Amino acid sequence: MIERLFENNRAWARNKVEDDPDFFTRLAGQQAPEFLWIGCSDSRVPANQIVGLDPGEVFVHRNVANLVHPADLNCVSVLQFAIESLRVSHVIVCGHYGCGGVRAAMSQQSFGLIDHWLRPIKEVYRRRHESLSAIADEDERLNALCEFSVMQQVRNVAGGNVVQSAWARGQKLAVHGWIYGLSDGLLRDLQVSLSDPEHLDAFDRLAVGG
Repeated sequence: MIERLFENNRAWARNKVEDDPDFFTRLAGQQAPEFLWIGCSDSRVPANQIVGLDPGEVFVHRNVANLVHPADLNCVSVLQFAIESLRVSHVIVCGHYGCGGVRAAMSQQSFGLIDHWLRPIKEVYRRRHESLSAIADEDERLNALCEFSVMQQVRNVAGGNVVQSAWARGQKLAVHGWIYGLSDGLLRDLQVSLSDPEHLDAFDRLAVGG
């Protein structure tokens, strides 16, 4: 089974060279992505493929339920490297409908260590409880929470020191919130993009408020 992965890799590399003889030479020369993608670890949401970009065109960070913890040194380091060294112009937080991590956070069950990681989603669920509880269908309620969580992560990115410092020095940078549909393969823009620190207060009231 493991050997099959190497066989697949050799076939993929061979096909790439056949289609574009300079592909790997160009790829090895420089990484210059315009986008940082913060997405879920779910294997059904491959960042490059669903936006039709080649390796090297998008810098990717993934974790369970696409969360941005201000104290997560891994995520914050990725943000800093992407923004300050790679000079990306766009940070995209992308969740997906039917997210297992969000479903776990919405439940009353205990799952062990992951409960600590998912606590920020539980907090979003608590703040949005009134509007979420009005949704009778469980799957629709889950998907609404997936959207609300992405909105909160956009706020976490935009309100963090790395992005605030970039804006303060005049760097052109926008933060976006998207969500992906597993059932149709389509991305949806949640219309919560931020490119200016002055918009944060309005964002808090309209998008993340209780």
